Amino acid sequence: MSPITASRALRGVTTVADELAQKVRDAARELGYVANPAARALASAQSQSVVVLVPSLSNQLFVDTLEAIHGVLRPKGLEVLIGNFHYSRDEEEDLIRNYLAYQPRGLLLTGFERTESSRRMIEASGVPCVYMMDLDSGAGLHCVGFSQLDAGATAAKHLLARGRKRLAFVGAQLDQRTLLRGEGFRRVLQRAGLYDPGLELLTPRPSSVGLGGELFAQLLANHPQVDGIFFGNDDLAHGALLEAMRLGVKVPEQVAVLGFNDLPSSAFMVPRLSSIRTPREAIGRRAAELILNLIAGRDVEEPVQDMGFELVVREST
Repeated sequence: MSPITASRALRGVTTVADELAQKVRDAARELGYVANPAARALASAQSQSVVVLVPSLSNQLFVDTLEAIHGVLRPKGLEVLIGNFHYSRDEEEDLIRNYLAYQPRGLLLTGFERTESSRRMIEASGVPCVYMMDLDSGAGLHCVGFSQLDAGATAAKHLLARGRKRLAFVGAQLDQRTLLRGEGFRRVLQRAGLYDPGLELLTPRPSSVGLGGELFAQLLANHPQVDGIFFGNDDLAHGALLEAMRLGVKVPEQVAVLGFNDLPSSAFMVPRLSSIRTPREAIGRRAAELILNLIAGRDVEEPVQDMGFELVVREST
């Protein structure tokens, strides 16, 4: 057996026969062998890794996306290096600088908001890059996602179609994608002549169930006539539904509640939460497939790939 075949077997490349790959893994375990990725990178002047940077590892949205990416890249013998920048552009810049030193084969980044220094490093590196979760057709970039503006607009249109007139937007974390959802929501209300800036409740605090309940109570205490609320994340909406039960506020009779991302637990809330379902797994798969094409030097006919989203209507609206 050649060293190349053994290396491929240990990296999980699917072109190696299963029986042969198992023999290599058994031998490696018996010998206590551990692969040295640094040496491999020196030998080839390039690593076998793809770097994926996300703003959170506690948000189910990014966990689902990472699982899908891993499922595409690992069978191709590529290691997935995950970096969590905690919604900090400076922290992301540090991660990009550190990971580029390892000469990765590709970069998968979340959104377009980052420091100018990060942009210069990415461009100068020449490493193929795909941006996830948002779209930008004018920047000449490869991206896979959906329109956050359109998602926010869909939320407003749905609540208006339900006959709601006093509509609020509640957002936390305030990353660019959350702000774009709010902007899409705002534009629809402005066109309808129903926009009230006092009904936007925004906080940079991390999104959570507890925060959602707190903001819901605060909003209704200050604006008791609110009859529809769009929450920028499902966990905020979950907290609102729980707080509504504590306060005796009837949902949707008194106030309709709409979430975003359609997390698995949303279908089991009381009442069942209406939400905008985002294609997080599909985005991960498509982004990983796109980076494979770029690594291979293949032409990409559609650099901007819109995966869309879905309004899921349940009992809360």
